[in-house]
Amino acid sequence: MDHATLTTLRERHPAWRLLASPHAPLLASFLHRVFVAPNVRGLSEADLTEVLEDELFSLREQLGRDAYPKGAPDYLNDWAAPDKGWLRKYYKPGTDEAQFDLTPATEKAIAWLVSLTERPFVGTESRLLTLFALLEQISAGTETDPVKRVEELRKKREEIDAEIARVLAGDVPLLDDTAVKDRFQQFQQLARELLADFREVEHNFRLLDRKVREKIALWEGAKGALLDEIMGERDAIGDSDQGRSFRAFWDFLMSSRRQEELSGRLDRVLALPAVAALRPEPRLRRVHHDWLEAGEHTQRTVAQLSQQLRRFLDDRAFLENRRILDLLHGIESKALGLRTAAPSGTVMHINAMGADIELALERPLFTPSEKPRLADLAVVTAEDDIDTARLFGQIVIDKARLRSAIQRALRRQPQITLRELLDAEPLQQGLAELVAYLELAHSGDVSDDLDGLRALVDETVDEPVHWQACNAAGEAVTREAHLPRVIFTR
Repeated sequence: MDHATLTTLRERHPAWRLLASPHAPLLASFLHRVFVAPNVRGLSEADLTEVLEDELFSLREQLGRDAYPKGAPDYLNDWAAPDKGWLRKYYKPGTDEAQFDLTPATEKAIAWLVSLTERPFVGTESRLLTLFALLEQISAGTETDPVKRVEELRKKREEIDAEIARVLAGDVPLLDDTAVKDRFQQFQQLARELLADFREVEHNFRLLDRKVREKIALWEGAKGALLDEIMGERDAIGDSDQGRSFRAFWDFLMSSRRQEELSGRLDRVLALPAVAALRPEPRLRRVHHDWLEAGEHTQRTVAQLSQQLRRFLDDRAFLENRRILDLLHGIESKALGLRTAAPSGTVMHINAMGADIELALERPLFTPSEKPRLADLAVVTAEDDIDTARLFGQIVIDKARLRSAIQRALRRQPQITLRELLDAEPLQQGLAELVAYLELAHSGDVSDDLDGLRALVDETVDEPVHWQACNAAGEAVTREAHLPRVIFTR
C-alpha cells in the first residue's frame, strides 16, 4: 500500500480506471444487470448491442439527448479495447460473430460498488463463528499426535451426545431472527464471491492458453522441448494451491448426493420468515447450479489448451512431411540435371562401401505345398432336435423406452446418475442395453440438450454397474462393468 504502487494501480489497473471513468454509472449498472446478476458467461455482439441500445435510449429519455452520444457498438468496442480491459472480446471456434464477457477486474469493481450499498444490519456473530470453525479445522487437520486427535474427537462426541439428550428432553435451542439473518447474509455474500472466483480462475487458464499460443508461434526448436515446457506449466497450475482447491471443489460439487442435500437445505432456509423478509435474489435458490455451470465453463477453457497442443502437433507433422518432400524433389531435380552432363572427378564419397553378395546355390529350393485330401465321409444327423431359432434371434434395444425411464426419474429429482437409475430399473437386455444408455449420454457434445435432457460425464469417478445374465450353460450369473460416472440432469 505504498504511494508508488497505488499510483501505478490508479493508472493501469482496469478496476480502478473503471471507477474513475465518467461512464462508470452506465458501465457498472449495465454490466451488473446483464452479466453478474444472471450469471451469464458470454453474450454475442448482436444481443449485447441490442440490450445496450435499449439502455442508452432509456437514459437519453431521462437525461437528455446529449447524454451518451455514441452508439452501442462504439461503446462496446471502446470498453473492450486493450487500454481499458473492462470487457473481453473473443470469437468462438467455428463462428465469425464476436462474443463479449466480463473481465475479473470489472467484476471486482462491480462487487466493490455493491458492497457500498447500505445493508439492513452488519452481522458479526456468524463471521466470528466461521473464523473459529476455520481455525479448528486447521488445528485438527494438522495435528500429528494420535492421542490428542482421539481426545478431541471424544470431546466432540460428548458434546453431540449432550445435545442429543437435551433435544430428546424437549430442550430444542433455536436461532432467533437476528442470528438467521446474520448467517444468511454471510452465505449470500460468499455465494456471490465464489461465482466471481470462477471467472478469475478461468482468466488464469486463459492467460496460460495465450502464452502457449505465443510460444508455438515463435518456437523454432524440437517438438519435445516445447511440449515439456508447456506441460510443465500446465502441471504447475494444476498442482498449485488454486488448482488443487478448484479440483477439490469440483469433485465435491459433482456429487449428486451433495447437490440434492444443498437443494433441500436452500429450499428450507429460503422458506423461513426471517430470510423471506430480506427479499433474497431469486437466483439464490439455484446458486449451486450456477456454480456447476461456471465450473464447467472453466473446464472447457482447460480443454481448449489441449486442442491447441493437438493442432500444433498436426501442423508441425505437416510441415515436416512437406520438408521431406521438398528435399526429395530437390534430389530428383539435381539428378536430372546431371544426366546429360556428368561431372568430372569425384562427385561424392561413401564410407564403408560394400556389396551384399548372395550366391545362387544359397537360395532355398522351391517346395511345393501339400494339398489337403478330403475323404468321403457320410454326414450323420443327430436324433436330438436343435432349436435353430436362436441363430436368427436379434436383440433390439428400444431407446425410446430408455429415454422415458430417464425422464420419469428426472420428474422426481433434478438429476440422477446412471448407477442410481439402473438400481431403480435394472437392465433387461444386459450389456447391449447398457451401451444404449451410454450412447444416449454421449450423443453429440456433453453439454448439448437431448430432448430436454443433459448428460455430464465425470471421468474422475469410477462406478460399477451390475446386472443379471445367463452363461452358456443357462445358469444365472451376475455381470459387472466399470465405467465413469454418468449424470443425467434436467
